[in-house]
Amino acid sequence: MIEKNENGELSEVEKKNHVETGEEPLSCSQTKQKDLKKIRAKKYFACTQCGKSLTSKYSLERHMSVHTGEKPFTCDQCGKSFAQSSHLKDHINIHTGEKPYKCSHCDKRFSRTGHLKTHERIHTGERPYNCSHCERRFSRSRILKKHERIHTGEKSYTCDLCGKSFTLKRQLTEHMRVHTGEKPFTCDQCGMSFIKSAYLKKHTKIHTRPKLYTCDQCGKNFLRASVLRQHLRVHTKEKPYSCHLCGKSFLCLHYVKVHHKIHTGVRQYMCFECEKTFTTASCLKRHERIHTGEKPFKCSHCDKRFSDSANLQRHERIHTGEKPYHCTACEKCFNNSSALNRHTKTIHCE
Repeated sequence: MIEKNENGELSEVEKKNHVETGEEPLSCSQTKQKDLKKIRAKKYFACTQCGKSLTSKYSLERHMSVHTGEKPFTCDQCGKSFAQSSHLKDHINIHTGEKPYKCSHCDKRFSRTGHLKTHERIHTGERPYNCSHCERRFSRSRILKKHERIHTGEKSYTCDLCGKSFTLKRQLTEHMRVHTGEKPFTCDQCGMSFIKSAYLKKHTKIHTRPKLYTCDQCGKNFLRASVLRQHLRVHTKEKPYSCHLCGKSFLCLHYVKVHHKIHTGVRQYMCFECEKTFTTASCLKRHERIHTGEKPFKCSHCDKRFSDSANLQRHERIHTGEKPYHCTACEKCFNNSSALNRHTKTIHCE
């Protein structure tokens, strides 16, 4: 309430700011209520589709394009259409290269206000999007949507070659390399390639960590004891894993799984050049070198190159004189298994 002096008159300052209306001045709470009524009265235009209230008829018309799908604003550079003129204006900056929106925390600039707003959350730490299933919060709605699929089990991305589904697009992209044989992540130490960056990261530890486990048969070093144990089977000829369909034995379980595909007929790796199919990604990659002419394996003794590591190994025995294949009948030695087989058939008639 406005106070008067002892004579019931207003002070000079109050006279300047006070307008006589014949009504008693409003209290603070009454003013707030009056302002609230004005705000409520302002939101007069309600959307019939979703119930959202807008402050003007123009805002309502603009909002309705969300429901109708109408995009009346078209870019004359690329033909892309937009629901709002402001969205078109931001889009045109892509063509002009203009970045009018500058971050108030750093010197980075953006072509769209939305991109600036998202970026500034890096500085402010704001995470307005919270997961409805757990307490995690995110700076972008897109990241929240991806995260929530963990809870819902939704798998929107499906491989059109084998039907396997994935939660994230990145997972599908990585999976497709299983079919194509693509291994984009290469070790700069030894040239080995991998389908995932995580596999390469794990592999590089072989080169950086001390090699603790040494084979007492051939002196080869290994990072893990389990890998050494598996390697020792090469020397002992132990093959503890057997195929339950044909009884064939193998050094490790992985080889059994690969072998099973011979019986099941599953050949999920296809060459896009000739449509020939294979049971493993490595077989596909080896085959694709027929089309590309790639010969990545070079002889350390001469300039000859090979498309297959096994062919290189066979060739290098010419230089080293190594003959690991022995005839059990006459003890004659050979540098490859096919030469031994020919020998036993022609000489010993087996």
